[in-house]
Amino acid sequence: MLDQQGLEMTGSAEAVAAYDRAVEHLVRFRIDVLEAVVAAVRDPSSVMGRVLSAYLALLSTEGADVARAAAVLGSIGDDRPLVERERAHRSVVERWVAGDLRGSGALLDRLSVEYPRDLLALYVGHQIDFLTGDAANLRDRIGRSLSAWSTDDPAFGFLLGMHAFGLEECNQYGRAADAGLAALAAHPEDVWGLHAVAHTYEMQGQVRDGLGFFDDRRPDWSGENFLRVHNSWHYALLALEGDDATGALAIYDEVLHPPGARDVAYELVDSASLLWRLELDGTPLGARWSPLADAWRRVLVPGFYPFNDLHATMAYVGAGDLDEARRVVAALERSVEAADPAAAGRQRATEVGRAVCAGLVCFATADFDGALESLLSVRGFVQACGGSHAQRDVVERTLLEAAIRAGRHDLARALLSERLSLRESSAYAWRKRAELLARLGDPVGARRAEARAAALASAAAATRG
Repeated sequence: MLDQQGLEMTGSAEAVAAYDRAVEHLVRFRIDVLEAVVAAVRDPSSVMGRVLSAYLALLSTEGADVARAAAVLGSIGDDRPLVERERAHRSVVERWVAGDLRGSGALLDRLSVEYPRDLLALYVGHQIDFLTGDAANLRDRIGRSLSAWSTDDPAFGFLLGMHAFGLEECNQYGRAADAGLAALAAHPEDVWGLHAVAHTYEMQGQVRDGLGFFDDRRPDWSGENFLRVHNSWHYALLALEGDDATGALAIYDEVLHPPGARDVAYELVDSASLLWRLELDGTPLGARWSPLADAWRRVLVPGFYPFNDLHATMAYVGAGDLDEARRVVAALERSVEAADPAAAGRQRATEVGRAVCAGLVCFATADFDGALESLLSVRGFVQACGGSHAQRDVVERTLLEAAIRAGRHDLARALLSERLSLRESSAYAWRKRAELLARLGDPVGARRAEARAAALASAAAATRG
């Protein structure tokens, strides 16, 4: 049988059709992918259906789901007749289950060179690049395959959306916006392409344009899809960048972590990240930290994925549970000591995660010099622990706040100058500049910076209207 991209695969016609539906839902981040995968694996000979099922488990970034992926892998079996591409995908899952996420991405790189029209390989590889913070490959993995696709292929727009995000993470904001808007012209429901365009606004501090973009396209991204929470988080970040803490907190309560929210690590990351930013700004958060910390206790396997560890540590620190936060640091220390020297990428990610988590604990105990020491030690390669520039900016904000509170005014000035050189229209940055100038005894400069922050915040508020 052949899939929609003309690639050979085993399984019945019904199973292949279900697999094709699953991939279509997957690139749209639709929840329907789960039902389609169940339909595909009803056929015991559907290898790619099982591979996709394993990928879905592993993409959760939750340690508990590795066993589920391993069980799916075992159901494929070595005695099953496979085509070459299916054997390659099985090897990817094997490597991932064994804990080598970067190695899995490298295998998918090779697979995509041979099969550039394998949409599942491109999608999963792109997500691995995101999870490992590999900005160049996030862009180039897709770029290497674009010429194998016709621009009128129904799936081509989704490749543009992925390429747009890679371009954005490589700071090519103009090209990223163009590719993302072309993706949306082909498929307005492409929430990943929309998310890529939103990143370009955020990373340039274009708060008004970003908020307007989200508002204009609200029906396309705010329905039931796996990125609804994450795109809502981006909307909240833009509000916060415009100095609207109240609006950001309302989004948290309504979408990110309302009562009865799911225990999903990918969404808990967004919740912790937003609350920590608000905490740094001194926004009263009431009792919000404790339920979030409880959710992390239910899902976190410390040392499995450091990006989750550092966000769980934020929640534990915010809830006042420093013992739990220290247990995460200790687990990361054990992971570093036990790391396989051959898995250098994983070891570096764990080392970065340990340093950031240790810095958060220092920050919580008002040891701001200790926080600076830990955070500065990994600042140059914090991307190793995964995520996007926008997500990792929470570490930059913590670093800035620690510098201010430690009285390291030269460092704080430099960090603010760096931020404003990239996002001149950030009300947040101007407000922090006003705070620093006041501490330095420059009331005139502080008033000017505060006036600039107020004007930007007012403009952003007018956009939300």
